[in-house]
Amino acid sequence: MPMSGALLTDHYELTMLEAALGSGAAHRRAVFEVFARHLPHGRRYGVVAGTGRVLDAIEGFRFGAAELDFLRRGRVVDERTLEFLASYRFSGDVHGYGEGECYFPGSPIMVVDGTFAEAVLLETVVLSILNHDSAVASAASRMVRAAGERPIIEMGSRRTHEGAAVAAARAAYLAGFASTSNLMAGSLYGVPTAGTAAHAFTLLHDSEHDAFQAQLDFLGTGTTLLVDTYDVAKAVRTAVELAGPSLGAVRIDSGDLAASAHEVRRLLDGLGATGTRVVVTGDLDEYAIAALGAAPVDGYGVGTSVVTGSGAPTASMVYKLVAREDAAGTLQPVAKQSVGKPSKGGRKTAFRELEDGVAAGELVTTVPGCATPAGTRPLLRPLVRGGVVVGREPLDEARERHLASVAELPKDAHHLSAGDAAIPTVFT
Repeated sequence: MPMSGALLTDHYELTMLEAALGSGAAHRRAVFEVFARHLPHGRRYGVVAGTGRVLDAIEGFRFGAAELDFLRRGRVVDERTLEFLASYRFSGDVHGYGEGECYFPGSPIMVVDGTFAEAVLLETVVLSILNHDSAVASAASRMVRAAGERPIIEMGSRRTHEGAAVAAARAAYLAGFASTSNLMAGSLYGVPTAGTAAHAFTLLHDSEHDAFQAQLDFLGTGTTLLVDTYDVAKAVRTAVELAGPSLGAVRIDSGDLAASAHEVRRLLDGLGATGTRVVVTGDLDEYAIAALGAAPVDGYGVGTSVVTGSGAPTASMVYKLVAREDAAGTLQPVAKQSVGKPSKGGRKTAFRELEDGVAAGELVTTVPGCATPAGTRPLLRPLVRGGVVVGREPLDEARERHLASVAELPKDAHHLSAGDAAIPTVFT
């Protein structure tokens, strides 16, 4: 029997629910907040990604017969809790930063407002999506910046979990990648897909000449030929001999990419293929891309580094209770005070402070109904209202938002060297 995504959660979410139902506190209003205490690896900004997937997850978060049977057989919770879960529907509100928006330490990236019983069950699935997708988008954004006007294709599906591969392709595209090799990402999210041939295709044929001819016969002269299976220089000559000067591109996947790119460009130009592009792949990250800035490269393919967040596979986001209803029905701020892991209580609103169009600060306030301060723009937008998703948007809108958000950051935000957050977060 097929199962929904309701069990994409941790065991203790359900045991907390059972105990809260027993104590009578389960139906108290509670406000949870998603934020990151710090940015990974000394980075200067992060990128919010996965919001659209979170909305899909909330909308489909249901405990059907299969889920309830599993919980009953495993004696995870009692019958009263199972009865509650059988009719579970999130009926609260969710506000959040727009997908593609830049964030900083302490930014209230998402605010979930509902009963404790409803909101606590969403913690794990919300964090698993936002932590993964934001890590990928944050890394991808740095790579796009390093690449300048040169396009990047995401091609990391074979370096991660199959489901994560689809999410990573979506997040990388949101952050500015031009396309992906993952067809499921194209089908589900409309991400442009691209791909031609691997070394196996060349090795399958009796000669490189035969392999290139077969690819050209069926894909046309605009295709990209992989030229580093044997001898690069010989392969380039063969490619132009067969395709003529209208050959679309050649790809280099190994060796000293900068040196090879210069050699290949000279060969192509000397053979009259001045319009043939040079694409490089092979364990690239933002630093390798930046190092290739002066090389005659027209595009990049990135795999492992982008799907693993380029060394930071999680955004270190947490989901914390920041306010709860007291016995009198008044919403009271609450905060964890653990050493090294403090949080700031109270429901928050956030604004991006701008000076001459450049981001200067992240203003976060707990003042109820705070009007937008002069010289700022509000960051939280409605995503779910009364249990109904209201903030779903096309992926291209989030992609455009990211372009605008990155463009307003100060120049030092784009340095690849480790440093502090590009702008301070000020709590009032």
